[in-house]
Amino acid sequence: MRVVILAGGMGTRLQEETTVRPKPMVEIGGKPILWHIMKHYAHHGCDDFHIALGYMGDYIKNYFLNQYNLSGDLTIDFSKGMVSREDRETEDWSVKLIDTGLHSMTGGRLLRLKRWLGDETFLLTYGDGVSNVDITELLAFHKTHGKLATMTAVRPPARFGGLVINGDIVENFTEKPITGEGWINGGFLILEPGVFDFLKTDACSLESDALTQIAAGGQLVAYRHDDFWQCMDTLRDKNYLEGLWQSDNAPWKTWNDNNEARLQLMPQNKAA
Repeated sequence: MRVVILAGGMGTRLQEETTVRPKPMVEIGGKPILWHIMKHYAHHGCDDFHIALGYMGDYIKNYFLNQYNLSGDLTIDFSKGMVSREDRETEDWSVKLIDTGLHSMTGGRLLRLKRWLGDETFLLTYGDGVSNVDITELLAFHKTHGKLATMTAVRPPARFGGLVINGDIVENFTEKPITGEGWINGGFLILEPGVFDFLKTDACSLESDALTQIAAGGQLVAYRHDDFWQCMDTLRDKNYLEGLWQSDNAPWKTWNDNNEARLQLMPQNKAA
């Protein structure tokens, strides 16, 4: 199943980091938060990634190119113009990096990916939040309800916007703080291709335009996740996540380092 990650925003609330790199490339434990998100999805068998690029998109492209070309041990034969690679650690991922415009809104970025997503159900999340949400259970929940969209609802601090939920149906979606249960959009969505009927231009917001209308039609359901979720909006958030990782207490680390990556022995004298 395809996974869309929105990674094109400018990250203005994290300018201590985002003046030199896009927010999805801000590191936790020496790895971009984007990598952490992808590892979580891949752990649940979802490893066909479509990354919507915008601000400093080339930085993200270079990261993945370097991961492919520079990992492992290199032997360079200058006389023959040959490079061989050994003990190269790789991920079994397919990663499509798509420029979706510098100033496109979230809905516009998704709209630009339409031709690659086809007519199948797909997953979507933001490139700045981690969670231990069970993707396998989330998919089963979505299939059981048979609606156009499923959103992972989480309970973070009240400074975020919120959801009004009746049963499993989202009756209202708002980016402004609300009272009540205090559930908000935590990303980790599952969408049917019908979502594109609500997206028209680069200026469309996935949240304010598409999801609001989908909720009004009773086609947005909430998967309540009461466990760990954390976005990385500010330097304080970044430091909090770094502290969890360094203390070996990162709840979003659902994968096992011993079997999630593989060492691939590359043939000798492979042309560069």
